Amino acid sequence: MSNYTGENIQVLEGLEPVRKRPGMYIGGTGKAGLHHLLWEIVDNAVDEATNGYATLIEVTLHKDGKTCSVSDNGRGIPVDIHPVKKVPTLELILTTLHAGGKFDGSNYITSGGLHGVGSSVVNALSEELIATIKRDGKTYQQIFTKGVPITNLKVLNPNSRGSGTTIQFRPDEDIFETTTFDAALIAENLETKTYLNKTLKIVFKDDVNGKRHEFHHEGGIREYLTHMVVKDKVRPIHSEQFALSQPDLIAGLRAELVLQWTESPRESIKSYVNGIPTADGGTHEAGLKDGVVKAVRAYMETHNLTDKKLEISADDIREGLFAILNVYMTEPQFQGQTKDKLNNPEARSLVNNAFRLDLEQWLNAHPSFGDAIAARVVQAAKARLASRTAVQAVRAKSVGSSRLALPGKLADCSSKKPDECELFIVEGDSAGGSAKQGRDRKFQAILPLRGKVLNTEQANAKKLTDNKELSNILLALGCGIGDKMDLGNLRYHKIILLMDADSDGHHIATLLLTFFYRHMRSLIDGGYVYIAQPPLYRVDVGKETFWALDDTDRERIIREQKKSKPRAIAEIQRFKGLGEMMPQTLKETTLDPDKRRLLRVSIPDTERLRTEQVITDLMGKDASARYRFIMENAEEAEELDV
Repeated sequence: MSNYTGENIQVLEGLEPVRKRPGMYIGGTGKAGLHHLLWEIVDNAVDEATNGYATLIEVTLHKDGKTCSVSDNGRGIPVDIHPVKKVPTLELILTTLHAGGKFDGSNYITSGGLHGVGSSVVNALSEELIATIKRDGKTYQQIFTKGVPITNLKVLNPNSRGSGTTIQFRPDEDIFETTTFDAALIAENLETKTYLNKTLKIVFKDDVNGKRHEFHHEGGIREYLTHMVVKDKVRPIHSEQFALSQPDLIAGLRAELVLQWTESPRESIKSYVNGIPTADGGTHEAGLKDGVVKAVRAYMETHNLTDKKLEISADDIREGLFAILNVYMTEPQFQGQTKDKLNNPEARSLVNNAFRLDLEQWLNAHPSFGDAIAARVVQAAKARLASRTAVQAVRAKSVGSSRLALPGKLADCSSKKPDECELFIVEGDSAGGSAKQGRDRKFQAILPLRGKVLNTEQANAKKLTDNKELSNILLALGCGIGDKMDLGNLRYHKIILLMDADSDGHHIATLLLTFFYRHMRSLIDGGYVYIAQPPLYRVDVGKETFWALDDTDRERIIREQKKSKPRAIAEIQRFKGLGEMMPQTLKETTLDPDKRRLLRVSIPDTERLRTEQVITDLMGKDASARYRFIMENAEEAEELDV
């Protein structure tokens, strides 16, 4: 049994704890931890700017890709002899944990670094750190290795102009998995700083790639939000952003917010405290979410925009929300040195109260925006409900089965490459038989349907579960449904609806499109769904044969032929359905990729909300909505095929 005595107890002094356990201070020794060193130094410079002492920051990534310099034109770190420790203040700050000028608020009203460990941690984990200070008309410099000063503080230039701080450091290769910095990541982070501080200018010199970036965004977080939306390639559903700045919530606390709803299927909220990104959110972000949900609920209830039978969750309200929240506090309480999460309990209610009423008033003052947001929320709720119902249906069907069985009516293709495979969903066994004979077996699969499929806009979970036709489609596609969809498992990259060119065929196609829209939207958004265009007429003029899609197309063909052949007689055959076509005819007109006509199903960004409304009106349970739609669009229906 080993002896455990006082001799086994180690006392780590100075910066030894940092080098012994770096993860406690920077989160890890991988890429994120490496770049955290740079963020610590940059944030100190930004604090000078935020508090009105600096206007320019220059960051340089040197040619070796492993050395960084950060310069600002602020006041410069003090270099006088500390009255208690009797060493230069610069040396004290860079070699002692919890030494800094941000504890009492006298020099920095708000700052991102309050623990007093940032600069000293960077110094401890650097092979070399060079601090150059301009102040009081002189330029000073001191050099450190692994946190230990190897030179005394010395005067480089006794006659200098201006003031500021330059920290150059090279991370220690014995500590980090890699010491090579990512120039693109640095540029992105620095640009964000200038969005949050619209008076600040940052120059990034990337000597590795020979590039120079200059960041300055007078539009602030409004401009930042626009950048986010454009970068994510999503469409806003209301043109004007909601923006609000509260300069004095309580003593020492101010906040600014900008938000906008989009067609994105997710929410994207970026929150900051004193310019520091809080990736894990915290109490301030929770307050924002509370306020948004309460404001939108209040607007929808006031204007009777909520279906009482539809349960709307907080996630439904925030789906598609893009927001930026920046809070400035004198005493932020972060979770850990990496400052990824704010813990101040009072921030939640303060942020909630700061923005909720203003957002609700803004919605009431802009009813077109408010109604569009409400429609977006209802759409999200319906999609969530449909997804949950569909997943339950699939699970119910798969109980007791551990393998995927393809439906018996599926005539599959031989190719196993999804990008070249096509699935024709065909109306009826008769048409399915012709299609099977006319197809190219290598890449074309045929799945016949029996009669009209289920209207999934009105179906409950049990009906969806029991519907064999829809289950066959799901089994054939193989990619799952709702939230569980994985397009990587999709067996066919062309899903072609092949129905008769009559009213029944159009109805079946509409029912299938409703199913895909509600339960497998990714197929439409990904461009995988098509509608075949089989001819309704065969027109023979002399020895030539033409195929007409509809009555208008038929008249056009006859008119054109009479111009060139005045005496020719047109013989017209109308197909009652695909089942009447010979396999060779179906192949020539509808299956052959070189001759067929296909329509790709897509929803333009400008039509997404209208699409939602039309499907709800036409396929939903409310008959009055259908009646209104028919009456409003009756003039557009020149002829009804009944």
